[in-house]
Amino acid sequence: MYKLYMAIVFLLVGEFAMAQSSVSDQQFPGSGGVINIAVSSINEDDGNNYFLEAEKNEKRGDLNDALTLFGKAAFEFNSSKMFGRYGSALLRLSNVHFLLQNYTEAEQVILNVALKNYARIGSRSGQMDSYNQLGKIYLAANKLTQSMWFFTQQGLIARQINNNTAYIDSILGMARIKIKKKEYKLASRDLSRAELLAQSNKINQFKGQIKEARGMISDRQVVKK
Repeated sequence: MYKLYMAIVFLLVGEFAMAQSSVSDQQFPGSGGVINIAVSSINEDDGNNYFLEAEKNEKRGDLNDALTLFGKAAFEFNSSKMFGRYGSALLRLSNVHFLLQNYTEAEQVILNVALKNYARIGSRSGQMDSYNQLGKIYLAANKLTQSMWFFTQQGLIARQINNNTAYIDSILGMARIKIKKKEYKLASRDLSRAELLAQSNKINQFKGQIKEARGMISDRQVVKK
């Protein structure tokens, strides 16, 4: 039932966007020349409220409610032409699907909606975040070739826009793939590289991930022996 609801939501989003595009380009004669249609800020306010409520539900572990609310937020942001916020809501929607292990749904939100939105508005950072999300999804689904490609694309954009945090994150994603493939030496090199980059740029948020990944390598090598 929920999947049907979300399919309807995104169908309406797409249809509404097309309608807005065709109508907003029209000009109507009036006493003062032309009248341009303005988009109300009510949709934006509704979108912000839905987004905040979705975050609260996600933190509480009420993931199905979070899905519904992120979907509603996405609809409202798109309606008010807040395309940056629209993309953020789509990424969060995909991530909740990811947490629920709905990998196909998580993938489709990014491939069919989020990436198209970011391409339309020319957001390189949005595309980069979308690639990161796809890398995570494919890694969890054990589609390692696809995962490696998207983490690589994330890293390329991160270098282009000088986002060191995202670049390190992409390296860690590739390290996790190599751990799954039992390429422990290559994974260790990636972890060392990520650690050096983090230290040189004074980025501390990856210490736990690096430690955890090294622990996984150590444990698996012991089992192998």
